[in-house]
Amino acid sequence: MKAPRLPIALQQAVMRALRENLLLANRRLECDYPEPKLVYQQRGTAAGTAWLENWEIRLNPVLLLENQQAFIEEVVPHELAHLLTWKHFGRVPPHGKEWKWMMESVLGVPARRTHQFEIDSVRSRTFAYRCGCQQHQLTIRRHNRILRGESEYRCVQCGTLLQPGEFSATQA
Repeated sequence: MKAPRLPIALQQAVMRALRENLLLANRRLECDYPEPKLVYQQRGTAAGTAWLENWEIRLNPVLLLENQQAFIEEVVPHELAHLLTWKHFGRVPPHGKEWKWMMESVLGVPARRTHQFEIDSVRSRTFAYRCGCQQHQLTIRRHNRILRGESEYRCVQCGTLLQPGEFSATQA
């Protein structure tokens, strides 16, 4: 699927939010961290990712278009906090106490690990598999690994091997 074209005004609003958050962080941390590169190439259900070594933030253009203001207020500082935490503390757990402190104390944003955006428009196709106790939805990647004989998956609840097909009440 081709990424949608983002209006210039929306890209400018994202950049403005990034710069305001970075300025605030640099002031409060008494540092001079550079502006990270922004890339609108994140796919799937993730709203964004921080690429630490590249000093880069990747944003999901579909979710940005669908959730403009909430996305700018939540996702931009969230991903920036990952970069700042890495620079300030080194390698620490991604949503650990250092990241939480960076979000809440430095950037003044509630520290939520995941977004609450509707994801139907970006959800990939899944395949129904069953075990002894429930139905599972596997991604196309896992489904193809099973078909090629490269992997097998077990239910974490009952431990049985996942089999293709719908789950029925008589199996329970």
